[in-house]
Amino acid sequence: MRTALFPGHGAPVPAATPEIRSSAGVVGAAAWAAEHHAEVLGVVAEHGAAVVTGLGLRTVSDVVAVLTALELRPVRETEGFAPRTPYADGVYSSAAWPPQHPMCMHHELSYAGQFPGLLCFACLEAPATGGATALADAAAVLEALPEDAVARFDQEGWILTRAYHDEIGATLAQAFGTDDPAAIDTYCHANGIETDWQPDGSLHTRQHRRAVLRHPDTGRRCWFNQIAFLNQWTMDPEVRQFLVDEYGPDGLPFDTRYGNGDPVPADTVELINRVYEAHTVRRPWRDGELMLVDNVRTAHSREPYEGPRRVVVAMADPKRQTAPEERTRSAAT
Repeated sequence: MRTALFPGHGAPVPAATPEIRSSAGVVGAAAWAAEHHAEVLGVVAEHGAAVVTGLGLRTVSDVVAVLTALELRPVRETEGFAPRTPYADGVYSSAAWPPQHPMCMHHELSYAGQFPGLLCFACLEAPATGGATALADAAAVLEALPEDAVARFDQEGWILTRAYHDEIGATLAQAFGTDDPAAIDTYCHANGIETDWQPDGSLHTRQHRRAVLRHPDTGRRCWFNQIAFLNQWTMDPEVRQFLVDEYGPDGLPFDTRYGNGDPVPADTVELINRVYEAHTVRRPWRDGELMLVDNVRTAHSREPYEGPRRVVVAMADPKRQTAPEERTRSAAT
């Protein structure tokens, strides 16, 4: 997404998400997508995101047909932090999250060893109010964050800690596709995740990731993480206190830390969220639309809403990232 100067102010404001208009309707949506797939993906590559209107998408089958015509192959989600309903291979419901609470800016699965390079959102039914999938340019966010705040995360990376509970968040089976401890340990070992099985059979994990990533195509540095979103200080205070009382301070479903293990202060989390807000682009959903998002270049959020909201999600173009230690060793050789 490009930025433009707002009249009368010196600071840049985000430009609107580009729209690609189709008049095909649902009957001709797949044929239109096949004919225009290079154009659509080219706009996403240039701007970091695009919304395709006029497709009239109504069902999961409509979405699958269009994604196939765009030559996109959705992949299965692993390590999701909230439950999803699977609809088709690699096609899911939005993450289960209370509609009255925002889902803050983040990059999907930025804590995973393998993450999607492209996100596909299709709105089958728009909410009565709110519920936008808002966007923010990750390179612009990185440039806007204070140097001292970025430097430590850039040098150390960040740590995500998780505690899996059946009562809240994704269960082991939902996150890993199995609840077999041996299979989970094998996956975690292969993906740089430390496991700590508790006496009651529950699992705590810890994974160390980079906070700043170079875009795989452009090389541009992007703020790529979920440091603020998955931090305890972003939670509603009453919810945080309930979880601490219920599971203890080390049993929160998720929390984030500096790469050396130090806690991230509340004011740093607040700063990151303020910078995100200053670079946020909002556009209400309309029935039948498709949004494609470059998951490295562009962060996304989900705003509170009222009424039904049916947004189908698919993840494509998988990428792998190296841990901060691997990057350090590579630079030294």
